[in-house]
Order: sequence, then structure tokens, then C-alpha cells
Amino acid sequence: MDALTRRVEVHGTVQGVGFRPYVYRLARSLGLAGTVRNAGGYVVIEAAGPAGQLDALVRRLPAEAPPHAVVTRLLVSTGRPAARPDGFRVLDSEPAPGPGARDFPPDLATCEQCRRELFDPADRRYRYPFVNCTDCGPRATIIDSLPYDRPRTTMAAFPLCPACAAEYADPADRRFHAEPVACPACGPRLAWHPAPAAGGLLDAVGEPAAVGEPAVAAAVARIAAGDVVAVKGLGGYQLVCDATDPAAVARLRERKRRPAKPFAVMAADLARGRQLADLGASEQALLTSAARPIVLADALLGGPLAPAVHPGTDQVGLFLPNTPLHHLLLHDLARPLVVTSGNQSDAPIAIDDADAVRRLRAVADGFLRHDRVIRARFDDSVSRVIGGRPAVVRRARGYAPAPLRLPEPAAGPLLAVGAQLKHTFALADGERVVISPHLGDLSDPDTFDAYERSLAHLSRLSGIVPELVVHDLHPGYLSSQYARRSGRRRMAVQHHHAHLASCAAEHGRTGRFIGVAYDGLGLGDDGTLWGGEILVADLAGYRRVGRFGRVPLPGGEAAVRRPARMALAYLFGAEPLGRRPPTGARPEAVRRFTARLPARDVEVLRRMIERRVNSPLTSSAGRLFDAVASLLGLCDQASYEAQAAMALEAAAAGTPLAGELPWRLVRSGDLDIYDPVPTVAAVADGMAAGRPVGVLAAGFHATLVAVTAALCEQARRRTGLETVCLSGGVFQNRLLAEGLQVALAGAGFEVLINQQVPANDGGISYGQAAVAAARGRRGEG
Repeated sequence: MDALTRRVEVHGTVQGVGFRPYVYRLARSLGLAGTVRNAGGYVVIEAAGPAGQLDALVRRLPAEAPPHAVVTRLLVSTGRPAARPDGFRVLDSEPAPGPGARDFPPDLATCEQCRRELFDPADRRYRYPFVNCTDCGPRATIIDSLPYDRPRTTMAAFPLCPACAAEYADPADRRFHAEPVACPACGPRLAWHPAPAAGGLLDAVGEPAAVGEPAVAAAVARIAAGDVVAVKGLGGYQLVCDATDPAAVARLRERKRRPAKPFAVMAADLARGRQLADLGASEQALLTSAARPIVLADALLGGPLAPAVHPGTDQVGLFLPNTPLHHLLLHDLARPLVVTSGNQSDAPIAIDDADAVRRLRAVADGFLRHDRVIRARFDDSVSRVIGGRPAVVRRARGYAPAPLRLPEPAAGPLLAVGAQLKHTFALADGERVVISPHLGDLSDPDTFDAYERSLAHLSRLSGIVPELVVHDLHPGYLSSQYARRSGRRRMAVQHHHAHLASCAAEHGRTGRFIGVAYDGLGLGDDGTLWGGEILVADLAGYRRVGRFGRVPLPGGEAAVRRPARMALAYLFGAEPLGRRPPTGARPEAVRRFTARLPARDVEVLRRMIERRVNSPLTSSAGRLFDAVASLLGLCDQASYEAQAAMALEAAAAGTPLAGELPWRLVRSGDLDIYDPVPTVAAVADGMAAGRPVGVLAAGFHATLVAVTAALCEQARRRTGLETVCLSGGVFQNRLLAEGLQVALAGAGFEVLINQQVPANDGGISYGQAAVAAARGRRGEG
């Protein structure tokens, strides 16, 4: 009897997520015959059967897809063959006939079924550190090319044993077409190498001292003894030590040259995580998601963590095991572990074994590594909960490179090269945009090399060959310089417009809105350094309607790491803004502050500020946070970005009911300007009068909430707009972000904030892509 046929192309994230096995089971349940296969970056189904059953297949495909699949488009065509084929089969993959969308999934944390197998003595994968199935395991970090099949991954080096091959071929098995499937008989294995002796070859550690289970035991023994171990994780090497051992944490800080920046802590499970941090329902959901990000949460006082794990902040970065190897380490050690990136300073994490030895031999006492090659570098992602909703702080393992959408499609393939710090890049074509994982600070030569390698790899896999390169206005950014050297058509996008566009675009907004962009520094279109800006914008353009008062930046960007310089800039050189009489801090308050600084430094800096020598002007909200933190004695010199702001937020957290400090708005031309001098003076005078630091810190936060709400109200009065987008690194401050959300919502505004992409510079590339796409649609590209 003749049968109707349907050919269905399924586009989206449909490879590496168990989609073909799902189609097989669904088609069989409907009594359909035919085939399913991977083709390029999508799935092709050819099914035959009654019309009603075929309609049910098409209808149910996206609705019942596996949990990690994302179906973005179905292309359905019909026909009538001469005869109905027998059965339903999974065919070998075929390359795509031409260029097209190619989405592939991020790495997925170990699922519960695999975790149970890992600790089941009766299971053949008992304590095997590479157990996985179609619902979990490596994906993006092992792919060489698409379509996604084992021969096109770094697992090709491990031929399947008969037992694994049988699972792989059995449609009823949860490892049916699970590409990274392996076991102790055929898969990767661990090796333990003590750190090479001083004077040895820079990239060699010799033969392993132990392999397999003894390698785990050796690493566990060294960590328990207080040593630092370099562990080859999913997307790169990590440095691991006992988080409860003050000496071990201090040793890691000294060797890694990371004097104060908090370390992330891994706990064995949610119950043990609750012993370290105050976890609400939203934090718990993030911790247990397949992405397994580091989650910033309030640390519990009196917990077992060494104080040096998160100095200067009441927040701890907590995460749960994301690979079987991490599960084994946490189980055997029965204590929380510091698990931090395998690098020094802002360099990229090491992924190559020889490179890891070269970079980390002075940091680690031993190396626990394996023989599965890491094809793409992925650091750990970081998230937090703001206003009850998850917000990504660093988008990497578990999230990238899952594609996002643009509300206005790009007219042609483009590359957005991002900013300088917290660097990411984005490749876009049509509605689809693929954002790279977090790479770090581009000023580091190794990071720039990693950027170029990652770009080539992701462009090849995604099928996006850019014709347009989108970059920041700042000519000094290495990303901007790369754009100029590329030889492709270019488009410049102002830094804060890109921040705000990233927020609007991820919420699908294309119309005008009021934008609040608070961050450290970004070049404005007037040649000054912006960072405390109110814009009226849409995706294609903007105009500035408000800003913070300007101050000199003594020594240029050197002042970013020296908050005391910013305090002096506000005390000695703030923009006058028509103050009569001056409303600065009292002389005795200024003397009290400068007395703790070297007198010669104060005098030199004062002359620089007053004469504008190497002191460009900035309206940065981030630098205002630095100044206030220094005036309160919390941070005069920062060893990492946002250290002063984090200390200020921690000081304010215990005093939520503090009132506002003095502030004023000034109208100048077509701008509303916040004059920060009365606020800064109140902080300095309050310290001189002995007011509690926490009260002043909380008052400063309350003041910025009130100031920002007033600036938005002014913008609404002049434009009628009632949607506000908040973006920029300063909005990683939970007190400010949540306080402002409440204040603006109470005033009748709709408030949007970044969630899927970082509010910091990690989201700039997505914003650049959104702006370029919108301009292209309007013929401005």
C-alpha cells in the first residue's frame, strides 16, 4: 500500500543532545518507517506513513524534544513514494550540501543516572572518571567538525570496545549514539605526574607515577596534605586545593599571584553547599542545572572555609561537580575544594598538557591529567541571582556556544570583536548569534592568541564567515586594532550603546528606551571617558541625555587599580557644575584622608589633577565607587578589577535601611548631570565625624538609587518613554541593581536587566552585533 512521505529538516541545537535517538523512538511509537541522520549542523528526517501519523510527528518534534535540545526551525516537504519502506533507522551522518546554520551544544554536567553508576560497585563503570550518556558529558570542548559524530571529535582516538559499541548501537539504551561514550576498557584514562623538578624541561613531566584509580588516590593524598594540584577538567586545567586549609589557600594565592580576588569553591552536593552559603530556591536551581555555573551567594558566617577564600566580600562563588572526576575528588576528600582556573593572573586557562606544565609547574605540586584532547578552551561560567532572577556574570562552560537570537536579523554574516577586558566575540548571521566563551583580558598576548584560535575554530564550526567586523570606538583596544587589520568592511559601535543594546536585544526589544549604562571606562563620542550615562536609544542609535559629573583620571588607566587616586580626584578636581558656594568636604575631613597616604604622592597627584597632566576626564560610575571605597578606608589599591566596589557592597550589605546622602542634579545644555561632590563630601565628612562605615556605604548605595531614578524620571518627562534598560559592569552590584529595580518599578517604569549575557564587558560583543544588525536593516551599515 502506498504511503505518504515527509522530509523534515530540524534546525537548532539538535546534535549532541540525544535528538536522533529521540526521533527514532518517536517515529517507532507512531508506526512510521524511514530514516534520521545528522547533516551538517542540522537533522534530516525522512518518514513514511499515514498522514495523521506524519502530522503528529511534525507537531511533536519540537514539543517533546530532549531537555537540552533547542528547535528553532522545521522545514517540511511532502511527497508520495511508490511503496512504503520498512522500519525506521538511524543513518550515518552526512556533511551539509552547502553553508548554513550549524548549532552545537555546550558541555553538560554529569547526569544523575551516570553519577549513580559512578559510585555503584556492581557497575562496569564504577569509579570511571569519564562516564557519560546522551544527557551529559563533553560536547563543545571535544568537537572537531560537524556533523557531530564520534569520528569528528577528539574521542575518535578511542575505538569502542564491544560492550560500549553494543550500547551505542542499541536504540533502547540511553547511550544510543552518545558520541563520547567510553569505559575503562576503551576510553580515556587518568595519569598522575608529580610536578617536575626545578631545572627540568619546561614542558615535560616524564612518565606517569600512577594511572587510573591510583592516579586519583595520589591526587587525593596530595590535596589532603595541603598541596595544590593541577587537574585537567572539561574545558581546561584547574588548580585545586583544600578550601578549609588556610595554609593551602595562602600557598595557592602566593603561587598564582592572586593576592585578594576570591576563589570559587566546589561542594560535593547541594546539602554540603548549604553549609557554606545561604542558598535560595533560585540559587539552588542554578547550582543543579546542567550548566553547573559558579553561583555567587551570601557566605554563611562561621562556616568551614578558610578566611582567605573570599577576603573583602561576604559573597562566595559556589559550584557543584560538573564531571565524574570532580565527583570522585569531592567524594574521596569529603571537604569543600578551591577549584580555580589553571592560569596565572589574567592569562587564558591552559588546555594543552605540555603548555599546562610550562605555565603551572611553579604553581602546582602535581598534575592529574588525562589523554582526551581538549579541542576548545572553556572556563567555568559564573552566575548570580538579582531580583529573584538568574543573571550570567561570565558566560562560558555550560552556556556557550549555545546560540542566542537577534531581534533584528543581520543582513549578512558579521563578527563583533567585543571589548578589551572580559573579552568575548560574537558571530552572527540572520537571527542567529553565537557568542564565544569568556576569554579574559586581550592585553595579555596569550589571550590574544587564544582569541584568534577560538575565532577560527568557532567560525568553521558555526558556518559563519564574516563580511563585516564590528568593533568598539576605542582605538587602543586590541580588538579594534584587529578589526582594522582584518581587511573587511568595518563598523564602530560606542561602548555604552553596545552595553544597552545587549540588554534590549536579549529581551527582544527593538523600539526606543531609556538606557542606564554604568561601568568603569568606555570611550565616548565626545572624546572623554564615559561610564555614568543616561541614553535615549534603540538598537540602531542613541543620544545622551544625562551623565555623572566629570573628574580627572590621574595617571590615566593606572588610576583604575588605585582607588585612592580617584578619591583625590573628587576632592581636588571635580567638575564645578556651578556650585556657589563650593560644597566640597571640610578641610579637616580632607586632611584626615590624605594623612594616611604618602605626603609626596598626594602633592604630586594634586598637581596632576589641578593641571590636568595625564588626567583625562571621566564620568564613570565605577570610578565613583572606587573613590568612595577609598574614602571609607576599604580599598586604596586594588589587585583586581572591581575589588573596591565589592568591598563597598559588602560594607553596605548589613545596613539596608540607611538614608540617602546629599546629592544634586544640574541641567547643562541638553544634559541632566548628577553632581557627585555633595555625596563624596558627605562620605569624607562622615568618616571624620566617626560615622560607621557600613552606614555611609549603605547611604551611598541609597543615594545612587535615588539619583538614577531621578535621572530616569527626567528622561521620561522629556520623551514619554517608560522602559528602562540597565547595563554595564556596575550592575553586577546586587544592592544597586535590586534597589533600582524596586525604585523604578514603583515609579511606573518597566525595568530590564541583562540575564542571558553579562552586564559587564562580556556582553559587549552581543550588543555590537545587535547594533550592527539593526543599522543594516535601516540601510546604515
